[in-house]
Parts: sequence; C-alpha cells; structure tokens
Amino acid sequence: MLSLSWSSGFCATGGAEKGKSQCERGAGLGFVVHGLWPQYERGFPQDCGGGQPSSIALEQARGLFPDMGLARYEWRKHGTCSGKSPTEYFGDVRRARDMIVIPPQFVHARGDQSMSPQDIQRAFESANARLRPGMSAVGCRQGVLQEVRFCMSKDLRDFRPCPEVARSSCRTREIDVPGPL
Repeated sequence: MLSLSWSSGFCATGGAEKGKSQCERGAGLGFVVHGLWPQYERGFPQDCGGGQPSSIALEQARGLFPDMGLARYEWRKHGTCSGKSPTEYFGDVRRARDMIVIPPQFVHARGDQSMSPQDIQRAFESANARLRPGMSAVGCRQGVLQEVRFCMSKDLRDFRPCPEVARSSCRTREIDVPGPL
C-alpha cells in the first residue's frame, strides 16, 4: 500500500513538530510519500529488524519523502518487512509513486478548499484510469485531509481491491483541504 500525505493537512494537525522542513512557510509541498507498506489481507507487518540504509540507498528516496528522516523511519518500520534491500525498497517506492497521477485540483491548489472524501477519491479515480472504487482510501484527522492510500499489486504494476483499507476511509461529509504552505 502506498500512502501519499497531504503536507499542509499533516502540518495543520500537529505534524509541524515532526516534520519541520515539510511545514516551513514556503515549502509549497502538496502530496508527498508517507510510505510504501507491505500489506496482508488483514493487517500489515512492521518493525521486522534491519540496519540503517546506506547513503547510496537513501539517494533513491530523495525527492519522494519530505525529508530523509522519514525515509529512514519508513525503511525501519515497513521496508525491512519487504524482503528487499534498502536500494530495492526505495526503488519500489519511486515506481509506486510514479504510477500515481495527482489530480489537477491538488497540483495547482492555491488556497484552502473544502471537499468530501468521496470527491477526493473520484478525482484520483478520474486521473488514474485503472484505479477503481475500493482500491484506495482517504484519511482525515480533525476534519482535515491527511493522506490518500492506494492498494497495489505486489509487483507494483496495477491497483488492487483492498476492502480492509477502503473501509477505513474518512466518513465525514466534508473535510478541509488546506492550501500548500
């Protein structure tokens, strides 16, 4: 599962303490990679043990994550469970991220918006021809967009249904989508 975090939503709901560079005024970040997680049909593995990724491996992550601290954390938490080397894992993260087309209303966001979670999902489904209902989920916190999660095949070539993830989608009527910082 690939999770793309909406930076200004993350920052508006307490993330500024964790992601200082991500939340700096003028950062202008929209969707950034939160993580790529191995997924069971129910639940997911985490903290499978493993060393720190090398600086060469981390180069694969540059430009995907808002900072290298998050890339290291995601490797330790989820990448170590992938059965791959850090270089292979970060290569997979890039392939998964490159598969997603961000809808224009998020690429060109200027100010704050209010949208329903269903409208956000439909925008991604419209921008990504093979993405269908039940293959993604919108995450919110305190009525603010946090992330969009995408379920992918193990080879990262296609989307796949994921009922457990889809059920966890935000259920509020409207959520705030803060404009980029």
